[in-house]
Amino acid sequence: MTAASNTPDFVVLGLAGGIGAGKSYVAAAFGRMGFEVCDSDAQTRSQLEEPQVRAALVARWGAGVLGSDGRIDRGAVASIVFARPEERAWLEGVVHPRLKAGRAERIAAARRAGRPGVVIDAPLLFEAGVDRECDAVVWVEAPAAERLRRVRARGWDEAELARREAAQWPLEEKRARCAYTVVNADGQADVDEQVRSVSQQVINLIRQRRAGTSRRPA
Repeated sequence: MTAASNTPDFVVLGLAGGIGAGKSYVAAAFGRMGFEVCDSDAQTRSQLEEPQVRAALVARWGAGVLGSDGRIDRGAVASIVFARPEERAWLEGVVHPRLKAGRAERIAAARRAGRPGVVIDAPLLFEAGVDRECDAVVWVEAPAAERLRRVRARGWDEAELARREAAQWPLEEKRARCAYTVVNADGQADVDEQVRSVSQQVINLIRQRRAGTSRRPA
């Protein structure tokens, strides 16, 4: 049980899935149910604009990581970190502690607000150990052809998709670590129904776990 989940029925869920599976789409479905959505991509973009972080990136990689507007060029950063694992590790060391602190604040605020829980949409959920902050992780499934179609809309080709996925854990390993699955292929109504079912299953399981803990002798 996570420290964030010590109030009745409040749950912290993580989302995992292949690139282009539509984790943000599923996160939005949880949001429609009242969950606080913690979008790590959005948080990362915000962190890259922090003066201290921006200065650290420029000090390490030079002014080439800045765009014409003086802001961090995420494309330039991606070209560095996906080609050089040691640079990716360095960047994660700068950004991930800040993201973790931000998540803790969001979780605490959601609990105070009486929300049913928080859903964490983080591309590197397992790789960064964010799953340890969650009561359960939900796998977002989508056919490979559909995932490729979606990333092509971002301007990526099949080789770019393969390159980025090679920098993450194998899909089979991540899938095996997830207790629940939402298939994101048939539209909003179907996804919403799956999300309702999964959220209720998780809440019921957490209730059972906590009830069992409360009955243990001191």
